[in-house]
Amino acid sequence: MTRFDAAPTTVALVSTGPVPTERIDALLRDLRSSRTGLTDREARRRLVQVGPNQLERRGGRTWPRELARQFTHPLALLLWAAAGLAWAVGIAPVAIAILIVILINAGFAFAQERHAERAVEALAAYLPRRARVLRDRSVADIEATDLVPGDVLIISEGERISADARVLDGGIEVDMSALTGESMPVYRSADLADAGVPLLHARDLVFSGTTCTEGEARAVVYATGMRSELGRIAALSERVRRDESPLEHQVRRVAWLIALVSVALGAAFIPLATLGAGLSFVNAVVFAVGLLVGNVPEGLLPVITLALGIGVRELARRGAVMKRLSAVETLGSTDVICTDKTGTLTENRMRVVVAHTAGGRFDFAPDRAPARHVTLDRMAAAMTACNNARVTGSGDHLPSGDPTEVALLETAVALGFPVDEDLRRQRRIRQFHFDSARKRMSTLDAGPSGARVIHAKGAPEAVLPLCVMELDGQGRPVPLTPARRRQLRDLVDKLARQGLRVLAVAERVLDDDEADPARPDDAERGLTLLGVVAMEDPPRAEVADAVAACHTAGIRVIVITGDHGLTAAAVAAQVGITRAEPVIVTGEELDRMSEDDLDRLLAGGADLIFARSSPEAKLRIADALRAAGHVVAMTGDGVNDAPALRRADIGIAMGRSGTDVAREAAIMVLTDDNFATITAAIRAGRRVYVNIRKFIFYIFAHATPEIVPFLVFALSGGAVPLPLTVLQLLSFDVGTETLPALALGREPAEPGLMHQPPRPRGEPVIRARMLLRAWLFLGVLCAALAMAGFFFVLLRAGWHPGAPTGPGAPLHHAYQQATTMTLLGMVTGQIGTAFAARTEHASLRSIGVFSNPLLLWGIAFELAFTAAIIYLPPLHALLGTAALTPAMLAFTAPFPLIVWGADEFRRWLIRRRTGAREAGAERVRLSV
Repeated sequence: MTRFDAAPTTVALVSTGPVPTERIDALLRDLRSSRTGLTDREARRRLVQVGPNQLERRGGRTWPRELARQFTHPLALLLWAAAGLAWAVGIAPVAIAILIVILINAGFAFAQERHAERAVEALAAYLPRRARVLRDRSVADIEATDLVPGDVLIISEGERISADARVLDGGIEVDMSALTGESMPVYRSADLADAGVPLLHARDLVFSGTTCTEGEARAVVYATGMRSELGRIAALSERVRRDESPLEHQVRRVAWLIALVSVALGAAFIPLATLGAGLSFVNAVVFAVGLLVGNVPEGLLPVITLALGIGVRELARRGAVMKRLSAVETLGSTDVICTDKTGTLTENRMRVVVAHTAGGRFDFAPDRAPARHVTLDRMAAAMTACNNARVTGSGDHLPSGDPTEVALLETAVALGFPVDEDLRRQRRIRQFHFDSARKRMSTLDAGPSGARVIHAKGAPEAVLPLCVMELDGQGRPVPLTPARRRQLRDLVDKLARQGLRVLAVAERVLDDDEADPARPDDAERGLTLLGVVAMEDPPRAEVADAVAACHTAGIRVIVITGDHGLTAAAVAAQVGITRAEPVIVTGEELDRMSEDDLDRLLAGGADLIFARSSPEAKLRIADALRAAGHVVAMTGDGVNDAPALRRADIGIAMGRSGTDVAREAAIMVLTDDNFATITAAIRAGRRVYVNIRKFIFYIFAHATPEIVPFLVFALSGGAVPLPLTVLQLLSFDVGTETLPALALGREPAEPGLMHQPPRPRGEPVIRARMLLRAWLFLGVLCAALAMAGFFFVLLRAGWHPGAPTGPGAPLHHAYQQATTMTLLGMVTGQIGTAFAARTEHASLRSIGVFSNPLLLWGIAFELAFTAAIIYLPPLHALLGTAALTPAMLAFTAPFPLIVWGADEFRRWLIRRRTGAREAGAERVRLSV
């Protein structure tokens, strides 16, 4: 069988200096490839042979450890203790039933966590790794997993390198920190080759998992997948353990608190019940077991995990891919969004609308180019040379690349200049790539006549100071006078106020005896201005509504852009970000600000636009906002945006236009690069957070009615028979609670969700007010109703305190009916609690009784399950239940309405009090 993964030693054969062509040709021969890459058919054949370019999971099976973790959770430990107590006093059926519950809960929790984990891992399909290669002699954009040895990989700034490769031409800076731990980028070039050095230090090689931070190059792939250096390291590594989210951490702490309180109560009540109330030791242990089981919210963790997983999937369908489950919580408290302009607020579809040269103004219509002119021709030639946009292999030869460069290339084509990528590559001698600090890009090219020409383009304030001449109306260079400079500055400001993006284009012809410049500063001097072009990028139609929703929700929007301040201000005004005259802060002004000045500026509440800002400025702004206690969402797409994306609470990368570096650093990736998706994600994040609180409240509300029957039994000293057996309690916990809780996790958003201010940073999910409402309001009410049903049956049968109800006693059947009544009373109260839990503030009518069909199905299931317990004889023998009469059923029928109605009335009082308070505040404001 032919092998394609040529040994790396074949790649680096000489020590230093220019690499002999025959050495690279030998490598291409060994790989059975060429400088023009593979054919698509050959690449598919190789993919079948060598397999996909991906890492295999190592570290063995993790599911046994994850399953074992379910048996050691504090809530599971509480049930283990209850089973041990029951077994110790000889109540074997109860002990076995508790063990079965432990197994069911652990299996359910394990299944839900695995489901949620697979859901998050499946999100990789939304963000496939892409690679640009030469296939069939043209550039193709393919899945990185389809790379094979012999492919010629095209590497550009900001792209992640997806395979081990040998550089064929060009030079790039590479971030090797993923493999070497070194933070500084290293230079890799076809002109450098090393032998006798460690493989990772060879200057002609690039490796999978590293990132290009500067430059462009082509490289031939020699190793993919597990044959790469990254694969070798992965084979030695164990799989990283999943971090516990803050929400899970909070719930685990609450679970330990519940466990400690339950054990303490049980330990305290056993001597109290035996010595003070006169219970036998066995009855006291039965009480302790019931107390432990009643305190355990068994389905809490799996339901939370599943709810977060569902929330992440829903966000992905909206176009926001979350890379961590826990980030869904953070979205709900975001109160500042720092957004870029281009592509996020706008459509990122640039089109040149006007060009200004010394020869006059030239307007471009969508379907018509202006007449040819000598100055316009020179500018079009420069825009074509100083450009990295490409012509794809499609039939219509549409350009592709950076939207700004695409617009310039389309303009040159409209003026009649052919776009020949091979010719441009042949003529290009050197490129000085765009830098956010310099705000310009330039190339050194060989002209048609053999002269060497520097072509430059960039922000007018960055290019104009470097120009000493200007091309006049006849195409002759003339000095750039101070008056003309002022005229150009006024022109740029005027165009920027119209929301147009303005670029200046310049050139310089090198003297014959002048060496090729090696640094940007040597190249970009003494330039001749060719003209300025203005491009429009219309705002996205849906952004204005999204911005208005942010303002209503108390979320501040700050624009941080590399564009001109007036351009950004015009776009911000169009979409409603600025509602008054904004404060525009340029990058230079920000650099001169002290930390205190910046803090005061951010705290002032004015509409802010940071223009001509560097990525370092983004990082500084994010730090200042977070130090002031804000929860910050920061957008970014470039390599240098990575630090700010990591520092923000929610780093948001662009899925389409963003670089791999930005996507790696971000927590959330927008698959559509749309600001409106951020607002939709915040809304969805708030909904998920609120729903988590709803089902936590729903589960906790059942602790009181589960404990009260055992307290009544213990405090009466056994005079009142046990109103609910442990087995009946277990059937209630396992059979009726989980499905409605899951359905509450899918609850529609409450009205006014985006009219509430963001929740404060660090606010716990489980708060004292929630526990009071669950345990002492609805919990007490449900317990009272359930006990009322119990005594209703017993008293009608002639029972009095202390009367025997055991097997063989005349009241035994009535006692079984009474315990069944307690169980039914708890279930019907649970239904009322489920409807009450659907909303914290609004009325149920405002959200619709039937707006959550999953909850209705869950309630239908628990009613069917309860009916089986009441009327199926096999379950009578197992659980000690008995069939109920129609009168008994009628007695419990109003319970759901009573429970829900009490909470509805409470919420109405709160809304009325809040409305009165707000009206009073408004009257005071008007009077002032």
